[in-house]
Amino acid sequence: MKITDLMLKQVMIMDLASATKEEVIDELIAKLVESGRIVNRELFTEMIWKRERESSTGIGGGIAMPHAKTGAVKEATVLFAKSFAGVDYDSLDGEPVHLFFLIAAPEGAGTMHLRTLAALSRLLIEPEFMEALKKAETPDEVVALFDAKQSEAEAGERLEANAASPVLPQDGRESSAADAGAGQPEAGEAFVVAVTACPTGIAHTFMAEDALKKKAQELGVRIRVETNGSEGAQNVLTADEIRRASGVIVAADKQVDMARFDGKPVLQRPVSDGIRKPEELIRKAAVGEAPIYRSQGAAGGDAAGAAHSVGSSSGRPKVGSRIYKDLMNGISHMLPFVVGGGILLAISFLLEHTLSPDNELVKLLGAIGGGEGAFHFLIPILAGFIAMSIGDRPALMPGMVGGFMAATANAGFLGGLAAGFLAGYVVLGLRRALAGMPKSLEGLKPILLYPVLGLLVTGAIMYFIFDPVFSWINEGLIDGLNSLGTGNKVLLGLILGGMMAIDMGGPFNKAAYTFAIGVFTSSGNTNGLMMAAVMAGGMVPPLAIALATTLFKSKFTDQERQSGLTNYVLGLSFITEGAIPFAAADPLRVLTSCILGSAVAGGLTQLWNIDVPAPHGGIFVAALANHALLFLLAVAVGAVLSGLILGFWKKPLRAR
Repeated sequence: MKITDLMLKQVMIMDLASATKEEVIDELIAKLVESGRIVNRELFTEMIWKRERESSTGIGGGIAMPHAKTGAVKEATVLFAKSFAGVDYDSLDGEPVHLFFLIAAPEGAGTMHLRTLAALSRLLIEPEFMEALKKAETPDEVVALFDAKQSEAEAGERLEANAASPVLPQDGRESSAADAGAGQPEAGEAFVVAVTACPTGIAHTFMAEDALKKKAQELGVRIRVETNGSEGAQNVLTADEIRRASGVIVAADKQVDMARFDGKPVLQRPVSDGIRKPEELIRKAAVGEAPIYRSQGAAGGDAAGAAHSVGSSSGRPKVGSRIYKDLMNGISHMLPFVVGGGILLAISFLLEHTLSPDNELVKLLGAIGGGEGAFHFLIPILAGFIAMSIGDRPALMPGMVGGFMAATANAGFLGGLAAGFLAGYVVLGLRRALAGMPKSLEGLKPILLYPVLGLLVTGAIMYFIFDPVFSWINEGLIDGLNSLGTGNKVLLGLILGGMMAIDMGGPFNKAAYTFAIGVFTSSGNTNGLMMAAVMAGGMVPPLAIALATTLFKSKFTDQERQSGLTNYVLGLSFITEGAIPFAAADPLRVLTSCILGSAVAGGLTQLWNIDVPAPHGGIFVAALANHALLFLLAVAVGAVLSGLILGFWKKPLRAR
C-alpha cells in the first residue's frame, strides 16, 4: 500500500490561512470532514486535543503531526498542509511549524494502514525530503515526491535485506543483520537495545525508531528497536539481546514492560527525545552511562514504578507530577467500582421508596452495588493501584491489604490514600535495604521477602498509627459536614463547583471529584450532597458553550456552532471535556465564564440541600436526587449564567 493512497489531493492545503495552533487544528479537521472520512467531528476533535495535552505533536524541525486513532474515523487518511509564514504550534524545539500532517486512523480496522502510517512517519525525518515538500507548489508535486521517496526507501530496504545474512534470535523470529543490530555484535562492538512508544502508537513511535536506527548506523553502534505502536509490540526484544546490550533506551510516553530490564543501565526519556536527541541517547547507552534500573516485579510490569526506582533517570517527572500520576492510577482503577456500584445502589434507593425495603430486587441491587459488592472493593483497589504505581507489582498486595484495613477501621478514603502511598514507598525502601544481598538470593525477593516484609511493615504502621489517626480524621470530617450551617455548605459547594470548570478534567477537576467520592463512600447522611455539587459544576461548561453558540451565532464560526450542538449531549451526560476545544481557543473568556456558572450551580445544590446518590450520569441519574427538579434548575441557572457571560463578552467574528 502506497502512502499516497491515504493522502487526498483534493483536501491538501498548500497555504494555511490559520495563524495559531487552535486555528490550524480547526482548519485541518474542517477540511478532513469535507472528505467524508470523519463520521463524528466532535469526538475526533476531542481525541486530537487529548493527544496534544499529553505532549505537543509539533515534533521540531518545522513539522507537526496531530493524530488520533478513534471510532470517529471512517477511513484512514493523512491530510497534508503547509504554512509559508509558519505557525507557533508549541513545538518541542520552540520553532514555527511549516509542514502539517493530520493523521486520522480508524479504531479496530486492519493493520495495513497502520504500517503505511509508520512508513510515512519514518520518511519525515529526512531533511532533504522535508525541504522538497516545502518547495512543492501543487498537490500533484506532493504526491509525486512521496511516491518517489517511498519507492527509494523500499528499494534500499530490499538491498539491505539481500546483502545481510539471516540470523535466528532466541525467540525463533527470523530477521537479518539489516535490522540494525539483530545479529551478534562483533567483539568490542557496542550494542544497545531500545523501546519506542507513544500514547496512540501512530507517528512518534516509528519516527523515534527510525531516528535511533539512522543515528546508530552513523555512529557505528548496533541497535535493536522494539516498537510499541497501534499493532502492539513489534520486533520484541529477546532476553539474550537485553543481556548482551551495554545499555537500554526507553523512549516512551506510555507504559511498557520494564521488569525485563532489571539490573541494566536504562535511559528513560519521552518519545520526543528519541526523535530529537538520538545521538545523545545512543552515545550514553553504548557506554552504559545510565542509571541502573531496579524492578523486582514479574515481567509485564510497567514504567509506572520506574520513576520512583533507585537511580531513576535524571529526566524523571517532578515530585508533584509523580504524586498526581500515582493518585490518578488508583482513582482510575477505582472509578468503575464507584460508577457501576454507585448507580446500582442509587437505583435500589429509588425502588425502595416505590416498592419496599424487603423487595428482592431492591435487596439484589443493594447487595451488588453496596458494601457487600462493588463498594466493598473501593478503598482496597484505590490503595493497591496507588502502591503499584509507585513500587510496581510487589507493592500491589501490601497496598490492597492496607486499604482493606483502612476500610474496616473506618479510616475511610483518606486512610486508603495513606495506605497506598505507604505500601508503595515501603517496597521502594525494602529494595534499597536489600540491594546488597548476594546474587544467589535474588530469587527470594519477589516470592518471599517483598510480600512478607512489605505486608508486615505496611500492616503494622496502618494498625498502630494510620488507622487510628485517619479514623479520627474521617469521623471528624463527616461530623463537620453534617454540622455545617447553610452558609458554609453553600461556600463549599461554590468552591467544588468552580473547581470542576478550572481545567475541565485536569488536576483541579479531579481533586474536586475525588473529594466528593471520599464523602460519597463514607458514612453519614451527606453522601450525595458533595456529589451533587461537583456533578452540577461539571455539567455547566459544555452546556454553557452550547447555549452561547446557539444564542450568539454571529460570534462563532460554522464549525464552532456545529460543535456547540454536540455539547448539549455532552453536558447533560456530565462530560465536561466537551468544552475543552473552546477553552483552548479562548481560555480567558471561556474559563472565566464557565467557572462562575459552575460555582453558582454547585452553591445552589447546597443551598437547596440536594442529594444525588450516584457518582456519575448527569441528567440520566437526576431522577435519583431527593430534589430532582431543583438539581436540574441549579444546572440550568449555572449554564445560562455562563452562556450569557461568554456570549456578551466574546468579540464578533469580524472584530477578531
